[in-house]
Amino acid sequence: MIGFLIFTAGPMIASFVLSFTNYDGIGSTQGVGLANYKQLFDDPSVAKSMMNTLLFTVLRVPLQMAIALALAMLLLRVGRAAGFFRTVFYLPVMTPHVAVGVLFLMLFNGNVGVINKALGYIGITGPSWTTDGPWIKPGLVLISLWSLGTTVVIYFAALRNVPQDLYEAAELDGAGPWGRFRHVTLPQISGALFFTLVVNTIGSLQTFTEAYTAFYGTGQAQSYTSDDALFYVVYLFQQAFQFMHMGYASALAWLLFVVIVVITVIQFRLSKRFVYYEGDAR
Repeated sequence: MIGFLIFTAGPMIASFVLSFTNYDGIGSTQGVGLANYKQLFDDPSVAKSMMNTLLFTVLRVPLQMAIALALAMLLLRVGRAAGFFRTVFYLPVMTPHVAVGVLFLMLFNGNVGVINKALGYIGITGPSWTTDGPWIKPGLVLISLWSLGTTVVIYFAALRNVPQDLYEAAELDGAGPWGRFRHVTLPQISGALFFTLVVNTIGSLQTFTEAYTAFYGTGQAQSYTSDDALFYVVYLFQQAFQFMHMGYASALAWLLFVVIVVITVIQFRLSKRFVYYEGDAR
């Protein structure tokens, strides 16, 4: 409780109070009422950064879940080696996000990047991932898959808990591999799928380090005129620590909080249709 009050509840209350002020982090605070929240609707960068973040989330979360589930199902087939490969898949999670941002520039550089060189060997001309606006977010989505190990481990644990007699019963009823996967595997691991959907969505909406390191921390963003790499938390960070608009940044943070809460509530409401819990009488 002490840790929660000091590191979570306290800062949240402080930011909520600051969101109604004009505070630069140094001088005294000046109350401005709802001016910061009104500015949110007039600032085009808010809408742009929010759309970038939502698009990134829509691209990243389903792709990460699908690949993680495929890897987890492969782990079931490797027997005793599953422990080794589970560790291999999880190790990238320990990589600092700043390093991943630098790795993005090395892999996806349009001229000398490893990805485009590999595509060139098979006769495909790769795009300018770091400077061509439409390719910036797909590139960041691909590099974000570097840290899907946590999702793989969760799915692997869920798959191991699926009762084998259900597969045997489904096979006796004539269900093929796809039928068993659809009617047995997915319902039985739907709780894990839903958990990772919520957690990964929240994490994607708060993405910051990789984009900031790859583009703004290195000055890469100056090489193009659009704001395709401007994610919401990056813009919040700029307002708070670059322009010292602490009050406005606090209002930005609370807007993001509301968006995350709304999306999470919608996910929980929809989960009643597809999430199966053992012992559920429905």
